[in-house]
Amino acid sequence: MIDIAGITRSYGDRRVLDDVTFSVQSGRMTGFVGGNGAGKTTTMRIILGVLSADSGTVSMNGAPLTAADRAGFGYMPEERGLYPKMAVLEQLVYLGRLHGMSAAAAKVSATGLLDRLGLAERSGDTLESLSLGNQQRAQIAAALVHEPLALVLDEPFSGLDPMAVEVVLGVLRDYAAQGAPVLFSSHQLDIVERLCDDVVVIGGGRIRAHGSREALRAEHAGRTFELELAGAAADAGWVREQPAITVAHLDGGFVRFDAESDAAAQAVLARAVELPETTVRSFAPVTPSLAQIFKEVVA
Repeated sequence: MIDIAGITRSYGDRRVLDDVTFSVQSGRMTGFVGGNGAGKTTTMRIILGVLSADSGTVSMNGAPLTAADRAGFGYMPEERGLYPKMAVLEQLVYLGRLHGMSAAAAKVSATGLLDRLGLAERSGDTLESLSLGNQQRAQIAAALVHEPLALVLDEPFSGLDPMAVEVVLGVLRDYAAQGAPVLFSSHQLDIVERLCDDVVVIGGGRIRAHGSREALRAEHAGRTFELELAGAAADAGWVREQPAITVAHLDGGFVRFDAESDAAAQAVLARAVELPETTVRSFAPVTPSLAQIFKEVVA
């Protein structure tokens, strides 16, 4: 587990990180989301030791991160850094060896990753000859080739088409399943919501929300409910007349409404159950999407 505690960082009079605190759990995917300039890249660079913090600590499994620990991390920076005129497989093997792998082990790891990422047939091609999407896949392979202790990826899905996104998601899921902490930033909130176990939202250099995906959705759910009725007499128009209820959407036997209290919502359900020639097909609270939570907490 990686713990980031009380990190601050300023450039002159401008504070870009203010008491940033969160954890990246082992074996879990943590999505790091925020607008441009929110502080995501600066935080990641401090975790990796590329930048220093003005105050605060970064630790792993309860001990301060050392240079040796960081050397075992996999990092994919937002600015891509592979050699454009070098063959893809050749430079992956080279990077593996820089991390202490034997030539044979590095080649096995690199070949397996290229195969999984759909680049096996391009392994002998130079990076600059690949499409931007395939260059992105090669960058991901470079972050993984040395079988890192933890993975920190800055915008790994940028430039990938939907099919490539699915391929990369599968690789990252398998990596996390081995027990390593994985942190990645992305502007694509739908991908974060689908992939991540945990989510950290940063805005203006401060952590605005963090926790498991489901806990955040429950925390920000409010009291909006959906009721769907079935049957020959199914009509939810009567919900408008219920006390402490505001109807947001009504379509025949379907209604979405806001309730002033849980008791008011349960009263709607109780009446629906008693309706003649009508059955309750579904009744549930509406949980917000990550995009809705993001808008709420960074506004």
